[in-house]
This record gives sequence, structure tokens and C-alpha cells, in this order.
Amino acid sequence: MSDASTSIVAAVQATPVFLDRDATTDKAIELIHEASAAGAGLVVFPETFIPTYPDWVWRLPAWSDSGYVQRLYAESVEVPGPTVTRLAEAAAAAGVYVAMGVNERSGGTLYNTLLYLSPEGTLVGAHRKLMPTGGERTVWGMGDGSTLDVVRTPFGVVGGLLCWENYMPLARAAMYAQGVDIYLAPTWDNSDTWVATLRHIAKEGRCYVVGVAPVLRGSDVPAELRGETYGGDDDWMCRGLTTIVAPGGRILAGPLEEKEGILYAEVDSAVAMLERRQFDPVGHYSRPDVFHLTVDTTARSSVYLGPAPGHAPPG
Repeated sequence: MSDASTSIVAAVQATPVFLDRDATTDKAIELIHEASAAGAGLVVFPETFIPTYPDWVWRLPAWSDSGYVQRLYAESVEVPGPTVTRLAEAAAAAGVYVAMGVNERSGGTLYNTLLYLSPEGTLVGAHRKLMPTGGERTVWGMGDGSTLDVVRTPFGVVGGLLCWENYMPLARAAMYAQGVDIYLAPTWDNSDTWVATLRHIAKEGRCYVVGVAPVLRGSDVPAELRGETYGGDDDWMCRGLTTIVAPGGRILAGPLEEKEGILYAEVDSAVAMLERRQFDPVGHYSRPDVFHLTVDTTARSSVYLGPAPGHAPPG
């Protein structure tokens, strides 16, 4: 690394141990150390890597998936909790930032959550997907604006959105407005248009874009769960297409398809800054006299425990 504005980002395309939280965490920790040994300062994992993406929502009729969902609830991650502690300890031992996709369990609701762990071994951010897509809505709840934040690192501002959140222009604007230099796009999408999406975001936001997905086949589903829902090695759920893109849209690494692996690329926040001299979507190119976006970052809850607003507590 030449100076404080640069680092190596590692995009991990791997297969989770299907619906097994502890085994998938074990694998993730090994990959964190592998990436660190290769010089990475930021290690990025796919959407809901732990314990897996609930692909069955696209294959089964709604509400007929209780066998899968029961195990998903049992194997999801509590934040904070033991799995987060293990990941934080791994980040500290490896001396890296980690962005990890998890199924988060909070009470009776699951969320698609992107966790950020620091080299100091702390949880420094957690973004919940704002809008689950299609069948995902039968599994995940919706996040709110309180988690639309970024992480400031010595080598630049890191933030991101999950999967088809990246097709929400206003959500992207909220990321750009916070000065994101390294934009993360963990996903399940492995369509032929996804890499074009990553390149568009890099061109629009003048930031590095890290698109990372898993590889998963029917044969990766345990036999007792597979039934007629999944086939064998040729039944691809996700082929990957992990890609790292430079500000402006040039591909630096990937796409990696149909195999596990780690892609590496150097990122330099000073390069992103210079790119914005020509086009800054939330600065000199934004026309605030014509367009205006308000982002509500209030944490939302249907239940408030405490004195009613405007009333002093008794006593």
C-alpha cells in the first residue's frame, strides 16, 4: 500500500454451509484470514451468507416452506450475539474490516442485514435491507432509514446496499450523499445485467463498487431438505459473477463465475475524489434548486416504552 488512502479489497465468492450458522461462520473466519494474508484491508462477503440466502422463496408456493423457514429461524444470527462476537474477534485477529451478510433474527422477525466489523474487533455498522423483493417478503421484514449509514475507515468511506436495493435511485443517492468511496453491493442476483448495474453505479457515483455473490447448487442443500425442490450439481441457484469496478466503470477484477474464489483489487479514495471533480452526483452536478431528497434516519418501532411524549415521569 502506497499511502493511507489506499487498501486492498477482497470480494469473497464462496458457498455457505446451507442453513448451518456455526459451520458457515467457521468457513467465513478461515476466508477472512486467507484474505488478510493476501494483503486485504477490507473483506466483503455475499448477501445473507450466514447461514444462506433463502432461495426456496422463488421455488415453492408462499407459506409452503415451513421446513426451510423453521431451520432458518434456528440458524439465524442475533445482533449482538455469539456469532457477531466470533466475527469481530476474527476481524481483530486478521487486522481487517469485514462486511458480512447475515440473516438477522430480532424477536419474531428476520432481517437481511449487512454487518460491518472493524480491525479493533467491534461492530461498527449494521444495515438492514429496506425492501425485500418478491417472495423474500414472506421471510424478511423491512429495515428503516436508521441503518442507511456508512463506515469511515483510514482508506475511505465504506457503505453499500443489498441486492435490488441498488435499483432504488434514492437509496443510492443517500449513499452518495455520505461520501461513499467504496460502495458494497452484496447480492444474490447473477443475471446477465448485474455486472452492467455495478458498472453503472461506479460511473454514476464515481466510487469503487464491490459486487459479491455466493455460488450455490442444488447439491449443496442437505439431502433431508432437498426433496423435489432442488436437484444436483447442475441445478444452479447462484453462479456468482462477483466483480470489482473502479470509479468510472472500468472492471478491475472478475466477473468470477461458477466457482469459489476471492477477487482482489487496490482501491484508492483519492482516485474516487478526483473522479468527482468531473461528475459529483450530490455536489456540483446535483441541481438542488430543482431536485431535493429528504432521508428520514429515525429508528422506527411500533412500541414505545416510557413516558408519553410531552409528559414528565411521575414522582
